[in-house]
Amino acid sequence: MKIMLVVSSMGSGGAERVAASLVNAWAARGDTVTLVITYSGRGACFYPLAENVRCVFLADRVKAGARMLQYPARFRALRALIRESAPDVVVSFLSNVNLTTILATRGLGIPVIASEHIDPSADGRSSLMMQMCRFVYPSADLLTLLTDNMEASFRKMVPRVKGIEVVPNPLPDELLLLDPASVEKGARKRLIAVGRLNTQKAFDWLIDVFATLAPEFPDWDLWIWGEGPERAALEAQVAQRKLGERVLMPGKTTTPWEEMARSDTFVLSSRYEGLPMAMLEGMALGLPTVAFDCKSGPRELTRDGQDGVLVPAGDKAALTDALRRVMSDEALRAELGRKAAASVRQRYSSQAILRQWDSIFSRLGARGRSDEGKSTGYPRAVTGEKA
Repeated sequence: MKIMLVVSSMGSGGAERVAASLVNAWAARGDTVTLVITYSGRGACFYPLAENVRCVFLADRVKAGARMLQYPARFRALRALIRESAPDVVVSFLSNVNLTTILATRGLGIPVIASEHIDPSADGRSSLMMQMCRFVYPSADLLTLLTDNMEASFRKMVPRVKGIEVVPNPLPDELLLLDPASVEKGARKRLIAVGRLNTQKAFDWLIDVFATLAPEFPDWDLWIWGEGPERAALEAQVAQRKLGERVLMPGKTTTPWEEMARSDTFVLSSRYEGLPMAMLEGMALGLPTVAFDCKSGPRELTRDGQDGVLVPAGDKAALTDALRRVMSDEALRAELGRKAAASVRQRYSSQAILRQWDSIFSRLGARGRSDEGKSTGYPRAVTGEKA
C-alpha cells in the first residue's frame, strides 16, 4: 500500500515521535511510505527514519519569496506532490496541517484521515481556527483522536464530521528493547519531567512545587529535559529560588529513554495534553508517575489513577503532597512502576495500534488499491527481550 503522512515538522515533540514510529513500521512491512514535512524551513528530522521512507520537505518544492506568498505556494506544491505520488491514503497530523491537507486532496478521490492530538476545549485555539475546522473537517473521510474524552469537544466543534475513531499513540518497539536495569544510575535520586519549555507544560508550577520539597529531600534533584521559549523565564525562576544546583535543564536529548531509566519518578505538570508520549514512555520503562489530571491523557494512561498518582489539574498543593508521598516511599515507587509498565506495554503496543490503523485503511477502501496479494503482517511483537 502507498501511504502518505503529512506533518508540520519533525522536531523533538511527541507528535513527531509518533510520526516516526508509524512511518518506520509501515515501511518495515513493505508499504511505500512518503513523509511530507510542510514547515516553511527545511530543518532536520530529530527522530531516525528508515532508509526506505521517502522524506519530502515541501520547502524544497517552493521558491523563496515573501512569507504571505509561501502559503498558497506550499498548498499548490502539496497538491502537486499528492497527484504525483498517487497514494492510496493520506494521513495528516494536527489542525493547521489537517486543514491544508484536506483542501489539497479535494477532488482527487484519495481517502484522507485527519488526526487531532489535543482537546480543542483546552488548547486555546482561536475562534477562527475552530470555524475553519468546523467547515473543512467534514470533507475528511475520518477524524482520529487520541482519547475518548476528546470526542465530545470535537463533535460539538464539527457536528457534520463523517466519522470519529479513537486511535492512541503506539509505544515504539525500540523502547521495549531497553532494559532499564542495564542503565547506570547516579548516587542522587532524580525527579524527571520531559517536554517543550512552554506555557502548556507548566514547568513554572513544577519548579514552585519542587522548591517546597527540596529541603525535605536533600538527595533528590529535578531534571527537566526539553527546549523552548520559556527557558529564560524558567532559569530566572530557578535562580530566584536558589535552586541552581538542584534543578537541571540540560536541553534536548537524543537518548530520552536512557535518561528516564536513570530517574526515580516521572512527573507531568501540564495545563493540558493530548496523550503525552513522554509520560507513556516513562511508564513503559517502569517509572512511578505523578500527574495532573488535565485534559486529556493522564487519566487514560493511568486507568483512572490505578497505575499512577493523579491529582486535580493545576492544584500545586495536591501535586506537592502526592510527590512527597511517592518520593518518600521506595516500596510505593516500585509498585507503581511495575503496574505502569505491565499496563501500558499491553494497551499501547505498536502491534495493537497498527492493526487499528490497518482496519481503518480497509474500511476506507485504501487497502487493495495498490497492494493486492501483499501481506499486511508487521514484524513480530516486541515483548522486552532482545531478539
